[in-house]
Amino acid sequence: MRIANLSGRLSIVADGRALDVETASGGEFSSDPQAVYERWDEFVAWATAADAGAAVAYSDDDLGAPTPRPRQIFAIGLNYREHAEESGFAIPEHPVVFTKFPSSIGGPRVDIELPSDTIDYEVELVVVIGREAHRISAAEAWSHVAGLTAGQDVSDRAVQSRGPAPQFNLAKSFPNFSPIGPVVVTADEFADADSIRVQTLVETDGSEAGVQDGNTDDLIFTVPDLISRLSQTLTLYPGDLIFTGTPSGVGLGKKPPVYLRRGQTLITRIEGVGELRNRLV
Repeated sequence: MRIANLSGRLSIVADGRALDVETASGGEFSSDPQAVYERWDEFVAWATAADAGAAVAYSDDDLGAPTPRPRQIFAIGLNYREHAEESGFAIPEHPVVFTKFPSSIGGPRVDIELPSDTIDYEVELVVVIGREAHRISAAEAWSHVAGLTAGQDVSDRAVQSRGPAPQFNLAKSFPNFSPIGPVVVTADEFADADSIRVQTLVETDGSEAGVQDGNTDDLIFTVPDLISRLSQTLTLYPGDLIFTGTPSGVGLGKKPPVYLRRGQTLITRIEGVGELRNRLV
């Protein structure tokens, strides 16, 4: 199943058509895309039997962030081996965890304003929690996932490096620095939810160049492992997001560093999920 936010309304999409959930359910479920995660099990049961006859064609331009107001956003650093190496760090023994503030969430087509000339990209598979999780095992973890989506962890490296300690949270939380989408896809839609290709491309003057190309089978801490480990300390709530880390190829890792520029388009592709296209202004 593929869940979308179409012009602020919760929808189920398939084959280029969208079913408005509030209308199709006779008001049983709200039109609010964020509210559905609080009733995820009920929603899945309804959606499995829903009549898609009222589905209509839609435009990608109307897609918004599928989880527009998450309560918590967790981000994992240095979670691909090659990225840890290009950053000059040893392979971590425990997940490196920081947060991105919810006000940074953006949709799959929003413009991203660059506040400086040191803005970097980081493609990430993003987990959407569908069931409250506290002190659960890795074996239980997938049952607490609503689905997966694509995300970019956009970063201002100058802000990040302000001393005396790194400012990860602020550097990664400017408006629209967390674009996600275009849809949330349930895990059963993937041939192997533990092996998904993730890519970043940058379009300049109509020409695309690939800058990141990885696969989640290279994650140091897998999706189930991350969920279990986070849940040992805190409670994960429905609609929370976990940015699972980025592969090698970030701009900071190049010599000299290569950062994003105004006029470019940042393209994020996640196998089985879709594509984000965010203009840089």
